[in-house]
Amino acid sequence: QVQLVESGGGSVQPGGSLRLSCAASEFPLEDYSIGWFRQAPGKEREGVSCISESGGSTKYADSVKGRFTISRDNAKNTGYLQMNSLKPEDTAVYYCAALHIATLSLVDSDNVRSWGQGTQVTVSQ
Repeated sequence: QVQLVESGGGSVQPGGSLRLSCAASEFPLEDYSIGWFRQAPGKEREGVSCISESGGSTKYADSVKGRFTISRDNAKNTGYLQMNSLKPEDTAVYYCAALHIATLSLVDSDNVRSWGQGTQVTVSQ
């Protein structure tokens, strides 16, 4: 079982930045794509961004394009999500996931090898 632990969440004002980290233990994260997903109160979990095993391919939801940047450091067994120009609508619990295939879709639950526990991001004045 791949164990993932997110960190870096917090409260920021609109326009601020946060960097989320997703550290893996028990298993090499480099064998998996990494996905970042978020879930706001009363809403379904949605895909934010994903990155391939090598880091050579990335995808972003339209709502975060140009503001968020996904990356990974396989030597550190860690993935990252840099979030800039944050908006109140970005407020949610953010989850990282180890994926067999890099996708923003959650239709195929078997594609998720492991979820992190989630980290809260709150954007408000």
